[in-house]
Amino acid sequence: MMKRRMMAAILAVMMTAAAAGCGKGGETGTVYKVGIVRYVDDASLNQIEKAIEAELDAKGEELGVTFDYADYTFNGQADPSVLTQIAADLLADEVDVIIPIATPAAVVMQSAADESQTPIVFSAVSDPVGAGLVADLNEPGANITGTSDAIDTEAIFGLILAADPDTAKVGLLYDKSQASSLGSIESAKAFCDANNIAYIEKTGTTGAEVQAAADALVAAEVDAIFTPQDNTIMTAELAIFEKFTEAGIPHYTGADSFARNGAFCGYGVSYVELGTKTADMAVDLLVNGADPATTPVQTLERGIIMINTETAEAVGIDYSVFSGMCSELRETVTAESF
Repeated sequence: MMKRRMMAAILAVMMTAAAAGCGKGGETGTVYKVGIVRYVDDASLNQIEKAIEAELDAKGEELGVTFDYADYTFNGQADPSVLTQIAADLLADEVDVIIPIATPAAVVMQSAADESQTPIVFSAVSDPVGAGLVADLNEPGANITGTSDAIDTEAIFGLILAADPDTAKVGLLYDKSQASSLGSIESAKAFCDANNIAYIEKTGTTGAEVQAAADALVAAEVDAIFTPQDNTIMTAELAIFEKFTEAGIPHYTGADSFARNGAFCGYGVSYVELGTKTADMAVDLLVNGADPATTPVQTLERGIIMINTETAEAVGIDYSVFSGMCSELRETVTAESF
């Protein structure tokens, strides 16, 4: 009798420990440490981060595991030295996966994790191959995969011409130090050259420089302004959109977040959906053991237009002309945060 009681007690302890145990493999009670690193504090990247965290919480509840990101979420402040220190700290904490948001953050995290081979699932990288992060979109080939927010520059210029067929001069506003912007700017130049549209380039690497560049484009009396998914311009959007609005110049951009911060039009992927997909990929690696080297980079539907209705009215554009030119047309108004 005494032996049976002892065995029952031992089994009870073992079952309790198993239910509460931590470890790999997705067992109930498992805790995964998730590092999240956004390149800079701006509306676009913050939107992605919030979506990642919300999806990790939802998946954790669904699967009975915990994705602990609260202690491992950082802002790189657009500073390579800060990003390098963050990477060192995350690796020292032995996080199970790192989710860098935007190309510069992804490049630093991947370089730092090369020796440890800590899995990387990036988000909002426009050109993963061109940035040297993956060998191929379908076969990344290393400890890294993620989601891309690549845009269709030609489609955006199609919107510009649909709204104003007489467009003769376009301003190109971007940060030349942002690698993610350069490919889209080259595509924009090629489109302008092929369609006899003049263009003026203005760049800035700081808020003050971006405001000066915006003033220069207004003075040049351009018909429209194009900006790709550029984090530096995104950070400054609230400070420049009124300059364009007052001059009657529509600002076409490569992300919906720009429109939420005052730009006339954002065209590309939904950053909420991008963040959600990124989190799902991280969960697949952690819980299901997916191999990042053979997990294809995910590119979302790029045909979503976000129109700021207040700005549209101010610049006098009937955006109904865009119907049929996108998979979905959404509306927003200006907000400082969302």
